[in-house]
Amino acid sequence: MRPVPDTPTGPFWDIVAGRSARPPAMDLLGFELLEVDLDAGTMRAAYDGRAEFANLAGHVQGGVLCAMLDSVMGSLVVATLDTGQWAPTLDLQAQFLSPALLGRIEGRSRLVRRGGSVAFVAGELHGPDGRLVATGTATQQIRDRRPGSQS
Repeated sequence: MRPVPDTPTGPFWDIVAGRSARPPAMDLLGFELLEVDLDAGTMRAAYDGRAEFANLAGHVQGGVLCAMLDSVMGSLVVATLDTGQWAPTLDLQAQFLSPALLGRIEGRSRLVRRGGSVAFVAGELHGPDGRLVATGTATQQIRDRRPGSQS
């Protein structure tokens, strides 16, 4: 792991610093960065489990929880990248442990292993009542360019 430099650069840090636009998915999910510790390989973020995300039972729908897991896990990996790199998710596994109440949902992620071309990450989501609602793992491929960039 590498420490967060005084003026970090790279795709994630450019978004955090306002040098690049936030992806619409971050805004849709209500992404709020709470903490990043690259030495420990961890991240915490909050999401807005709003009424538009409710299923028939009135809880946050599972697909939205998957998007939140993908966001907190993917953001951690992207925080380790250099300018010009990207890390699309290749595989995402999710386990739903209890209903997610509407409201603030906290995501936590941990970098399990990061190599030169692949990263493995684990994550969990906690509902507004603090209860663990979902866990997940993901595999991300580290690429040299963003999709659609010129060769």
